[in-house]
Amino acid sequence: MYVVAGAGPVGYTVAEQLADQGHQVRVLTRSGSGPEHPLIERVRADVSDPAQLNQAVEGASAVFHCIHGSAYRAAAWAAELPHAEQVVMDAAAAAGAVVVFPESLYSYSEPDRIMTESSPREATGGKRGIRTALLKARQAHATNTISVVAGDFLGPRVKTAHAGERMVTPILAGKAVQFIGATDQPHSFTYVPDLAAAMIAAARKPELWNSVLHAPTGPAVTQREMATAHANAAGVAAPKVGAIPGWVLRVAGIFSTDMRELAELLYQFEGPFVMDSSESQRLLGIHPTPLPEAAAATVAWWKGAERLAT
Repeated sequence: MYVVAGAGPVGYTVAEQLADQGHQVRVLTRSGSGPEHPLIERVRADVSDPAQLNQAVEGASAVFHCIHGSAYRAAAWAAELPHAEQVVMDAAAAAGAVVVFPESLYSYSEPDRIMTESSPREATGGKRGIRTALLKARQAHATNTISVVAGDFLGPRVKTAHAGERMVTPILAGKAVQFIGATDQPHSFTYVPDLAAAMIAAARKPELWNSVLHAPTGPAVTQREMATAHANAAGVAAPKVGAIPGWVLRVAGIFSTDMRELAELLYQFEGPFVMDSSESQRLLGIHPTPLPEAAAATVAWWKGAERLAT
């Protein structure tokens, strides 16, 4: 039996893939949400509560911890994430389960170079420093863990991301798309089903436990190329693409916490921001989904979501 904490894009996809493979899955959320499937048990649970979590993970061979902070702010992350991860690792240790975490590129301290599994992860300050500390805490804990790093998300159910609703919705409506930073710098995007597949495969390979892997991620593309790929998938003209300059966000950050939190990560969009996943692909035997195929699945999901909303 597998436990999935969270039913956002990653947790939902992990649970769905596991169930489709014939495995019993227990999805834990505060609301009781998650995929509807005969093999999926959806449980209302507060995963920050040790008593509830200990009971929920009993008998699990792996726990996929796919919960992010309540707000995209360093203060919220610092207040919530270390405790939540400690609780899930303690519960998994008692159950004899491995914990699999999706991870970001925030902790990488030399992001101007191509980031590989062996690149230094010593970033400090703000959200970047919190991700560094979380990785160190996982390494120090007695339970087995795996961290699977992904670039910016794209794919079905991905809404609050640079390749999410702020990009796909205008494309489907025939409107211009506004990105941040630069539109013509190479940037790594990870298709969420590829991340989910890598997390599942890693959970089944004890020889890879207690390591940091990279989700299978295709060649870096520019934000303009990402928009064009989705337009092609939708059968519409490539949109006009613009960018909000970094200085605008930095000035806005003086007055707005949200803008300040976004400006902290501008370095990812003002120059090349590229990850390499070739070593993890070799270890896991998984390759990234080609961008046209990923864009087609994404557009199909958005069109379906629009139909359900009307």
